[in-house]
Amino acid sequence: MGWLFVGPFGLVFLALLIAPLCYAFYLSLWQKRLIGGTSFVFLDNYVKAFTDPSFLSGTWFVIRFSLVSIPLQIIVALVMALILDSVTSRFARFSRLMIFLPYAIPTVIGAVMWGFLYSKSFGPLTDIFSLFGTTAPDFLSSNLIFYGLVNIVTWQWAGYYMIILYAALQGIDPALYEAARMDGAGGRQIALRIKIPLIAPALLLILVFSLIGTLQFFNEPQILRSLAAGTIGPDFTPNMYAYQQAFGLANFTYGSAISFALGGVIFAGVYAFLFFTRKRRTFL
Repeated sequence: MGWLFVGPFGLVFLALLIAPLCYAFYLSLWQKRLIGGTSFVFLDNYVKAFTDPSFLSGTWFVIRFSLVSIPLQIIVALVMALILDSVTSRFARFSRLMIFLPYAIPTVIGAVMWGFLYSKSFGPLTDIFSLFGTTAPDFLSSNLIFYGLVNIVTWQWAGYYMIILYAALQGIDPALYEAARMDGAGGRQIALRIKIPLIAPALLLILVFSLIGTLQFFNEPQILRSLAAGTIGPDFTPNMYAYQQAFGLANFTYGSAISFALGGVIFAGVYAFLFFTRKRRTFL
């Protein structure tokens, strides 16, 4: 009976995930040439990927992006969750909904919206800064695109992570707070010494989620590419590079190899992090 209930999902899982992954891995072991046709090269595509300057530069970008955006997202989400956990009113419930709302907006629509806000031609920032006699920063330029993307990702995901942390805070026994107040602890001490340590597993969870998602960075730069002329290239991130190889140059074999190489980088990064936090199941 158990297999009967699991069967429909299992068929969809095999047909739409496992089978395409196996086929993509099969393609990554071949190489298509204009002269000579398609030939079996085993792991040569992977060797080429890890020595490809475009793949390496894109990987280095998403690593640097992760080091900045992930801590920022977690800090913003944690602060908001702690504030909302301390406030019990209708305004707090409304605030939770508004903070979570950006996550409900599709990534493509969010990126288009921020592209409009960043635009120097028709965006509102130019008019606002002109009122003060200054020039609006161009977040689509090569110097500021990094921070413009950090802002978009933080806006999109901080609310989702806040809900996870808020749910974890709601699961803490209020008796611990009462005991801490009887010992003379203030609100700040309760937050730092009771709330944050007790929700460390939730913090670990969202850190792993954000690490996996950020290393697969694709939607936002791909949408902004047409607006940020010359700033975002086809190899801006590894996923964009794989997409360009597969669907721009019809080089599906090398595009598949890049995708699996990126998967290897993600697996290694997440495994290393979980390995170093395996004893206490926390990074605090």
